Amino acid sequence: MGSVDIAKFEQLKTTGDLPSPKGAALAIIRLLQREDVSLVEVARTVKTDPAFVGRLIRAANGINVGGRRAIVSIHDALVVLGIPATRSLALSFSLLSGYRSGNCRNFDYKRFWSHSLACAVALQWLTLRTRAAPPEEAFAVGLLANIGRLGLATMFPNEYSRLLEQAKTGAGIDLLELEQQALVMTHNELSAALMHDWGLPRSFTEPVFHCERPDLGNFVEGSRQFALAWSLALANHIADMCLTEEPRRRALMPDLMLLGSRLSMDAETLYPMCDKVAAEWRTWAAELEVESCALPPFGDLSLAPNSPPVGAVAGAEQGLRILVVDDEASVRALLVSLLRGEGHEVFEASNGRQAFEIALDLRPHIMVADWMMPEMDGIEMTRALRQTKMGRGIYILIVTSFEDDERLIEAFEAGVDDFVGKPIKPRVLSARLRGARRVVQLQQEVERDREEIRRFAAELSVSNRRLQTAALTDPLTGLPNRRYAVDRFQQDWAAAVRKSRSLACLVIDIDDFKTINDTHGHDVGDAVLQQTVAALKKGLRTQDTLARMGGDEFMVICPDTTMEAALTCGERLRHLVESASISSGVATVRGRISVGVAVRESGMADIDALIKCADQGLYLAKQGGRNCVASPQTPPSK
Repeated sequence: MGSVDIAKFEQLKTTGDLPSPKGAALAIIRLLQREDVSLVEVARTVKTDPAFVGRLIRAANGINVGGRRAIVSIHDALVVLGIPATRSLALSFSLLSGYRSGNCRNFDYKRFWSHSLACAVALQWLTLRTRAAPPEEAFAVGLLANIGRLGLATMFPNEYSRLLEQAKTGAGIDLLELEQQALVMTHNELSAALMHDWGLPRSFTEPVFHCERPDLGNFVEGSRQFALAWSLALANHIADMCLTEEPRRRALMPDLMLLGSRLSMDAETLYPMCDKVAAEWRTWAAELEVESCALPPFGDLSLAPNSPPVGAVAGAEQGLRILVVDDEASVRALLVSLLRGEGHEVFEASNGRQAFEIALDLRPHIMVADWMMPEMDGIEMTRALRQTKMGRGIYILIVTSFEDDERLIEAFEAGVDDFVGKPIKPRVLSARLRGARRVVQLQQEVERDREEIRRFAAELSVSNRRLQTAALTDPLTGLPNRRYAVDRFQQDWAAAVRKSRSLACLVIDIDDFKTINDTHGHDVGDAVLQQTVAALKKGLRTQDTLARMGGDEFMVICPDTTMEAALTCGERLRHLVESASISSGVATVRGRISVGVAVRESGMADIDALIKCADQGLYLAKQGGRNCVASPQTPPSK
C-alpha cells in the first residue's frame, strides 16, 4: 500500500475517532463479509434502509448501459453491482450521511462532500472508458479517495484547522508537507489505510495513495494501476473545476488537457465526458442533498477570454503594454504622454503595492517604476513580483536619481532589468524601451517555442497511446487481442494466487465456422464473428475479459469464479449465441459455439496450464457433438 505505515495506522485506530460506518450500513457491511451470504439475505438487510435502496438502484442504473431495461428491484441492482461494489457503496453513503459537519473550524465539510461526489462521478465515467477498474466500484473509490482529509479533521480538529489555515497563506509549504511535520500520517496515507482497513483491494489503495502525484507511483505504464492512478488524478481535477468559479476555472484547462493526454483522451473526447460528469454530479447532489452548481460547457472554457492573452506581445510596429508607477502625478503624466506618443498602451499606478496588484491582473510587457515611493518602493515591488510566476516575465525599468554602484547593484540583484536616470530624457527613455522590446520579443519567441513543444508532446502522447491501443485490439470485433489477453491473464493469475481466490478460463470456438466461410463467403463469416461477439458480451460480468485469440476462437477470463459458476456462464453464453439470429444481409446463419471450461487448481504452474486444460474441455465439447459446454475437471453438460 505505497509507503503507508500500518503500525501508525493501528495507533490511530486506538483513538476511536476515525470515520466509520454506522447503523444499517454497518449491518450490511458485516453481512457482506460472509462468504456464504445469499442475495436474498442481502436484499432483506438492504430494505431496512430505504434511502440506501434508492441510491443502490440509481448506482446500478448508472452502469446499466447497452439498451437493457431499467433496474427497479433491489435484487437486480445487487446482481448488476455485485457484492464488493455494494459493500463499498454502503460504506461510502454511510460516511457521507454521518460526517456532514464537525469541529474542525477551517475544514469545509460541505465543499469536501461536493468535491468527493464530483470525483466519484468523474472516476466512474473515466473507468467506463479506460477499464482501469470496474465502473460499479469506481464510484465508491472516487467518493472515498480523499477520505483521509476528513479523517484528520475528525481526529485532530484544532491542529488540522491550524494546518489548513497555514496552507492557505501560500507560504511555500503545501498541506502534505505540513501534515508530515505535524501529524502521525498525511491525508493520502490515511485515505489508503482506511480503504485497506475497510476491505478495498490493494489495486485501489495504491493508486489512491499516489493520486496527487501519479508520476511518483512507479506504476508500469499501460497497467491497470497506472490507468487508475491517472484517472483518479484527472477525476480530482475535474472535481476542482466543478467547484471553482471563473476566471480560475478557465486557468485549470491546460492541466485538464495534460492529464487527459496521459489517458489518451483528446479534447473531442474529454470535453463531452466532462459535461456528462457535471450533469450527473448535479443529479446525484440533489439525491444526496449535497451542494452543486450549474457549469458552462467545458468546450466554452477552452476559448480565449476577452482579457489580453498571456504573453501577448506586439510586433515591431505595434505598441507595448506598459505600466507606469510613480507617486507624483506630474511625473506620471509626463511619462504617459511620452509613451502614448510612441504608440504604446499605457496604464498607471501611484505606489508599489497598487502596481503589484495591477501587474498580476494586467500582465504588462514593461513596467517603468520610480525607486522611491510610499507603502512599497520600486525595489520591494520588484522582489515581490519576481516571486510570482506571472511577475517573472515582466521587464522592469527603474527610474532613479541614485548613481553610486552599490545602490544600482542592489537594484539588479532584486530583479530589475534596467534603469533610467532622473531627470528623464525622452530620447534616452525611448532607446531603453527599444532594448526592452527586443528582450520581450525574445521571451515571447521562447514561450511560443515551449508551447509548441508542449502541444507536440501532448499530441505525440495521444498518438502513442492510440497506437498502443490498436496494438492490443482486434480490428474486426473491437475485442482485446491475444497479446492483451495474455497480459491481463498474467495479472489476474497473480492476484488469484496471492489472495488464494478462484480463477476460471473459458475457451470458445464457433462451430462449423470454416463451412460458413466456404459456403457464404468471408463477408458472412465476418458478420458471424461480430454478431457472435455481441451475443457473448451480453452474458458476461464487467470484471470478465473477453478476447479474440485468432480465427473463430475466443477466450474469457473470469476472476473469482468457481467451476460451478464458470459452467453456468459457459452455458449462458452458448444459449445466447444459439438464440441470436445472425444475419449479414446475404444469409441468415444459426449461431452455435462449443465451450471448454477450466478453473485454477493448486497443481497448475501458470496460465499456460490453465489454458491447456480449457482447450481440453473444448476438445471434449467438440467430441460430444458440439454446441455444448465441457470441462476435463468435471463431466460435460449439454
